[in-house]
Amino acid sequence: MAQRLVVRRLLSLTPRTLPSQGSLAPHAPPAPPGRAFGSSASCRSTFNVQDGSDFQDRVVNNPKPVVVDFHAQWCGPCKILGPRLEKMVAKQEGKVLMAKVDIDDHTDLAIEYEVSAVPTVLAMKNGDVVDKFVGIKDEDQLEAFLKKLIGA
Repeated sequence: MAQRLVVRRLLSLTPRTLPSQGSLAPHAPPAPPGRAFGSSASCRSTFNVQDGSDFQDRVVNNPKPVVVDFHAQWCGPCKILGPRLEKMVAKQEGKVLMAKVDIDDHTDLAIEYEVSAVPTVLAMKNGDVVDKFVGIKDEDQLEAFLKKLIGA
């Protein structure tokens, strides 16, 4: 009986009384002109590696230092480290980039860079691995790792 009342009530609403899609969030400010979703600093400085040639182009051939996060969806520590590392990279304001490599999707890269456990994080400069760690680090340790990489 209650279901019928709800259905009748919904059916009795006219289109002008239903909220339009644009008014679902009436207090949300419009996006500034020329800006798209996902344009925050963390989105610009962090990217997912698509394949081997993408890794070559965006990591190995990149003039900026790049932190490479080898992770897996099933890895609990990776789920803790990933966001923490992204936050720390975003704080560097573009001085360093972060590439995320899922080892299940890119086994060839994991083998090439001798990743035997996840999370494994490489620091790369001019196409060379200059530093590396395996496992979780706290924010202070990550900050020191990044500062060493960018030379600050």
